Amino acid sequence: MSGVSRRRRSRVRVGGGSWFRNRAGADSGMASAEYAMGTLAACGFAAVLYKVVTSGAVSAALESVIGNALDAKF
Repeated sequence: MSGVSRRRRSRVRVGGGSWFRNRAGADSGMASAEYAMGTLAACGFAAVLYKVVTSGAVSAALESVIGNALDAKF
């Protein structure tokens, strides 16, 4: 870059910066889609977890743990 004047270098930097700004603006709609997919995944995980926790075996195990904790002698 020794042959390029200072003025020319500054124009190159400004042009490069505006390209990055324009490129980032073109991708701005992605955030909404990512939030929607994350919300759907979290709801699906919550539904599966709810089914597991309310199943008979897990419910009985939780009741016995809580019962043992309440019947503990101090």
